[in-house]
Amino acid sequence: GKHIMGIFLQYAPYTLREGSWDELREPFANRVISLIEEYAPNIRGIVEHRQVLTPLDLERRFGITGGNIFHGEMSLDQMFVMRPVAGWARYRTPIQSLYLCGSGAHPGGGVMGAPGYNCAREMLRRPGMAARTT
Repeated sequence: GKHIMGIFLQYAPYTLREGSWDELREPFANRVISLIEEYAPNIRGIVEHRQVLTPLDLERRFGITGGNIFHGEMSLDQMFVMRPVAGWARYRTPIQSLYLCGSGAHPGGGVMGAPGYNCAREMLRRPGMAARTT
């Protein structure tokens, strides 16, 4: 049998000190594999295929600004009721019937589907909305 392994490096910088991601994608990936080899010595020899997505690739392919899958920093000043910003928590915006349901909403991009689920629940709390779903 074969297996699939995914490696997620959360803090890869968008802007590099020297060079570009297009030039350094493979050397960066090789360095990551070298670090893993310290714990899994045969890893390099058994990898049959790899796809390396840099922050720049995430921006180019998926439109994720700065390659940040969290749509903003996951820091205390942008968490919980402060996510995405103060006054816009609970998935609502100042614009009537406009809700936030992506990675920029609580709990962020690291919990698949949770912002959308939570947003839908918030929308269903509006008067008359629950009746429309039955």
